[in-house]
Amino acid sequence: MRHRQAGDKKIMEELPEYLTKDVIVFGCGNLLFGDDGFGPSVADFMNENYEIPEGALVLDVGTSVRDLLFTILLSDEKPHNLVIVDAVDKGKAPGEIFEISIDDIPERKTDDFSLHQVPTSNMLKELKDLGGLGVAVVACQVENIPEEVSPGLSDSVEKAVPRASKIIYEKFIMRK
Repeated sequence: MRHRQAGDKKIMEELPEYLTKDVIVFGCGNLLFGDDGFGPSVADFMNENYEIPEGALVLDVGTSVRDLLFTILLSDEKPHNLVIVDAVDKGKAPGEIFEISIDDIPERKTDDFSLHQVPTSNMLKELKDLGGLGVAVVACQVENIPEEVSPGLSDSVEKAVPRASKIIYEKFIMRK
């Protein structure tokens, strides 16, 4: 909670929790489109299997990451570090976990809710360059993102969820 003065009155503003944390992890994607549900699956796995410390927050943001990034961009208060978790097609082995540079984020992806399309990629660059945030993107190589609704991860991407969770927890949440 933040206080500000307006004339003689003290006004209390409620900030979204993700603006008050040191580290936030956004699991991005659409559970209804196969491997695109990787990010939300990682967020769920981490919240169920890891003790997330007070200074961190792990959220399944589904397909609403743009709104959250926009709020961070406009806010006076910001987290120090942002980790985006998503599924991408970079021609690697299905289920492979890797970090990608913000500058290397692909500009297109098979569904319209892509984290990787402008303006989202531009907002990530602005947060890093102008906002001073540490921004990381942890990605998983997809095996299948269907054209029509088809929930459920492929076996290779399902097996990557615990591996990615461990990497994110150790590298970004528990680092000191």
